[in-house]
Amino acid sequence: MYKQRIAKELLKLSKDSDTNCIYVDENTKEGDNYIILSATIIGPDESPYHNGVFRLEVYLPERYPFSPPSIKFITKIYHPNIDDAGRICLDLMKMPPAGRWKPNMSIEGLLIAIRMLMESPNPDDPLMPEIAQEFKLNKKLFNEKAAEYTKTYAMISTHKN
Repeated sequence: MYKQRIAKELLKLSKDSDTNCIYVDENTKEGDNYIILSATIIGPDESPYHNGVFRLEVYLPERYPFSPPSIKFITKIYHPNIDDAGRICLDLMKMPPAGRWKPNMSIEGLLIAIRMLMESPNPDDPLMPEIAQEFKLNKKLFNEKAAEYTKTYAMISTHKN
């Protein structure tokens, strides 16, 4: 069931990728009790991440979908809800009661939520408090720094991950 569910989700993602600017590499790595997928999110138009190509790793535990996947950014990003190690603060990726993960959620749904988080950061629940303060108090400076990170680390021409 575990691998059938993942195969079904990957097929749907491959059909929808152009509309949601999210791509998942068909090559997967398997560990003893998890599967690792490589994903790519194209930065949202109305954000300092515009046209950036952001690589992520999606770790699917053996108990998926009953346990949420763990997703982290491989590409460096300047964001209040994403730390220097690429970890993401998003309640949809956590089990209740602290989080809102449900077994009917999908990899695509989480990646779309992450892309939306890129477009609309949540400075009230940050992993990076100093970036959150900057976002709240000096959004212009935040946007400049985030755009510079995007240009440096997430553009195809530079592609320095």
